[in-house]
Amino acid sequence: MLKIAIIIGSTRPNRKGPEVAKWVMEIAKKRKDAEYELVDLLDFNLPLLDEPVPPSTDHYTKQHTKDWSEQIKMFDGFVFVTPEYNHSTSGALKNAIDFIYKEWNNKAAGFVSYGAAGGIRAVEQLRPIMATLQIADVRSQVTLFFHGDFDKEIFKPAAHQEKAVNKTIDEVLAWSEALKTLRK
Repeated sequence: MLKIAIIIGSTRPNRKGPEVAKWVMEIAKKRKDAEYELVDLLDFNLPLLDEPVPPSTDHYTKQHTKDWSEQIKMFDGFVFVTPEYNHSTSGALKNAIDFIYKEWNNKAAGFVSYGAAGGIRAVEQLRPIMATLQIADVRSQVTLFFHGDFDKEIFKPAAHQEKAVNKTIDEVLAWSEALKTLRK
């Protein structure tokens, strides 16, 4: 059975990511087509990239990098839950992505973004990064707007958003399955 990580891509205080990711996880748990796991960047306490050689060399020297590598390599695909900060993704998510290389290769990814503009620009920044890491990112995405899917500070996604989550997961699973042969 495929294993899919739902990655919380923010570490800041008062972040919305855990709430959004738990909602995605609740939808995913209704499905019986894969195993899903929440992965919170905050749990890894990654400093700014501090490995002395590029991650593509596959020579990690720091324990936090080795731990992050072990976590990510077990998954077949990913759903990145990302905020939009200043027309991009969070620095914490970009940093975490940059720590490792081969663990991302030949896997699939989808996006659930949130922000004043739905986080669309964060995903636009992530797509070329995915290509460089040999991650097949799916076309569908979930965009959650602060004015519409959040009522003041309370997360209340519109009813149609659950369908968008399922469509994104469907595509992540299809690509993850197709890429399995390349990972062997």
